[in-house]
Amino acid sequence: MNKSPILIAGLILGGFAVAGVGVVAMTNDLTAERIAANKRQAMLDKLEAIVPAGRVANDPLADNIKVSDPELLGAEQTEVFRVRDQADGPVAVILQPVVPDGYAGPIRLLVSVLHDGSLGGVRVLEHHETPGLGDRIDEKKTDWIVEQFNGKSLGDPPLEKWGVKRDGGDFDQFTGATITPRSVVKAVKNTLLFVQREGDVLYAPVQQGASPAETSTGSPAGNPTVSPTPTRAPAATAPAQAGTTHSANGEAG
Repeated sequence: MNKSPILIAGLILGGFAVAGVGVVAMTNDLTAERIAANKRQAMLDKLEAIVPAGRVANDPLADNIKVSDPELLGAEQTEVFRVRDQADGPVAVILQPVVPDGYAGPIRLLVSVLHDGSLGGVRVLEHHETPGLGDRIDEKKTDWIVEQFNGKSLGDPPLEKWGVKRDGGDFDQFTGATITPRSVVKAVKNTLLFVQREGDVLYAPVQQGASPAETSTGSPAGNPTVSPTPTRAPAATAPAQAGTTHSANGEAG
């Protein structure tokens, strides 16, 4: 029996299989690159929305460090993007704190603090809050997060007024949903406290000669890490809740 046709057919089928695997791998690589580029552009769009127009002369996504203060920033490590102007002067730091006590779980924020200590803006990166209630923190749903925080600082309103109106503060809560805005206000306040305490350390360049995995304190990390100063600002706490109720939709009031 002549096995040559069978062998040739097998080789052809094997060639098609190898080629198919190669095409799939190439497609996956191209898709992954496109997804990464889209994510990068989406983040840049968010950053540009919360810093002064025309003052960004660097690439904030590349000019970043990681800091650690779980008490104020809600996570073991928090990424910080630094924004600089044409003269390499500091414009803003943009942090990604985590709100650990959202009603339906942690909430990831993007908080821009200008060099003068005022807020350039706040945006929500991720949340699982109740639709129609707590999800109104999302700027795609309402303007609450824009109207409440743009231009605010630790002195405007006074520190003791950094809370929702139900707790005697200056910030609006939602009808039927107080826990979510209360937690977000507290997280933004704590972020401002952290930036105020650390000051220009957050803008410091990586030490010359240090490898990318080294920090100014010698700690290994994927990005340079700024260790908080020993004196810790007290974390802000919301006033005690008396008679907390739940709405029919489940969001605590």
